[in-house]
Formats: sequence, structure tokens, C-alpha cells
Amino acid sequence: MRHHILLPTDFSDNAMSAALYAINLYKNESCTFYFLHAWSFSNSSTRTYISSTYIDKLETAAKQQLVELQEQYQKDSGNADHNFEIIFSTEPLVKTIEEAVKAYPVNFIVMGTNGASGASKFLFGSNAVGVINKIKSCPILVIPSDYKFVKTDRIAFPTDFNRMYGEEIEPIKQFAKLHNAKISVFHISKGDDLSEKQDNNLALLKSSLENFEHSFHWMSDSGSKESAIKDFILDYDINLLVMINYEHSFVERITREPIVKNIGFHPIIPFLVVPCIN
Repeated sequence: MRHHILLPTDFSDNAMSAALYAINLYKNESCTFYFLHAWSFSNSSTRTYISSTYIDKLETAAKQQLVELQEQYQKDSGNADHNFEIIFSTEPLVKTIEEAVKAYPVNFIVMGTNGASGASKFLFGSNAVGVINKIKSCPILVIPSDYKFVKTDRIAFPTDFNRMYGEEIEPIKQFAKLHNAKISVFHISKGDDLSEKQDNNLALLKSSLENFEHSFHWMSDSGSKESAIKDFILDYDINLLVMINYEHSFVERITREPIVKNIGFHPIIPFLVVPCIN
């Protein structure tokens, strides 16, 4: 199987760190990486006072930087079956990603939590919130700033068992298979009893994961979900957090302004957001 990974970049250290994480993640796999840069003149309010020639020079420089990035990674890759392609656009970032996901067989989008200051802001900035909320056909893997790559061998998947998962959990299985990882499903609840619907969904999830190493955990709802998730990550040494982005989900809540600025939830490990499939 050949993997296709989209890497949005603003050439910041965090974007490059996320790209390096993705390359390490697929180190031994056949993979095509797409470096995507959505360029725009950062000070649009003064654009009318600046010559088109100067703006053209800035755009050309950004294109050249993207080409150099492609050439450098292709040269340094230790896997002959790694290919690097580039996508350049002057359209807004979210629109560019939407079009790229339609035009290329992208399996995952991998991006950093923080871009360069100013025009590009990743997770919890307007661009990343837009990507998470707008891209409904492709999982998004968000890498925290300065996160050092470790083998993805312990995956956490929080769920309330109120939904029957089908294709949504396929990305979890793909990651588990890629690194022989254990999947830890955990449920945050005020009580031990599940409804009949929840019991049925639990049974279906167990059946779906039967060919993977997995475990189920119950956590008391004694505080915020943010705190419970962080505690679980630390207690079980988790190195990938996965959430399904369905309507009224935790993911939707933490990516909705202005809550996103105040909620205090910042991923300390890679965070995979999987779009809900209706």
C-alpha cells in the first residue's frame, strides 16, 4: 500500500517539525508527501500602495522556497520509495487544502500546532480551526510544537459509546497496524451503567478491534474532560490521541471560538482528528 500524506507548510520551525514527524512515521513505507504552501501577501491593507512587481517577487521567492524544500527532503530521504511533490496556491489555506484533498489521493493531513506568527496560525489559530471544521473527507494529524518523534505504539481513543463507529475507526486501525500499536479505548462516565444503546455500540467496537491489541478503561467524570484526557495520556504513557469530529463532539467544542482560546486544552502528544462519516 502506498500512503499519500499532505503537509501544509509556512516554512516555520513547527511546520518543519511536523513534516519530519510524518516522514519518520512512514520511514519504512512507500509514501508520497505533498508539501503545500498557500501564499498570500501578509499585509493586505497596504497592498494597494505596493507595486505589483514587488508582490510578484515575494510570490516567486515563496515558490522557490517550496521547490528547495522539496529538493532537500528528496535528497535527504533514506527511503528510495519516498517521493516529494509540491502544491503552491495563492488561494486561502483551507480552500487550497480542500482542493488538494479532492485532486490527490490524500490519506492524512499532517500539520503543526503553531505556525509562523502573523498570517499562518495552526491548531487553535483560525487556519487550523478552519481545516478541522471544513475538511470532512480526510483525517488530520496535529503535531505539538517541539514534539520529538517516538514510535506510535500506544493509542488512546476516548468515546461515550453513544455512536456506532464504522469507517471512522479505520484510521485508528491503520496507525495501529503501522507500528503494531495497542489501542486503549476509554470512557468518561458519571456511573458504571451503560444504556442498551451504549452496550450495543461497545460490543460492536470490541468486535471491530478483535484483531488488534486493545483494552477498555472507565474513568470517573469528576472534573473536566480536558483534565481526564490529560491524566489518561500521562497515566498510560499514550503517544497518539484520536478523536472523532462529529456534531457536538469534544473536538467541535474545543475548535469553536471563543472557547478555543480559553479552554486550556493543548495537545501534549500528536492529536488525530477523524471526520465523522454520516
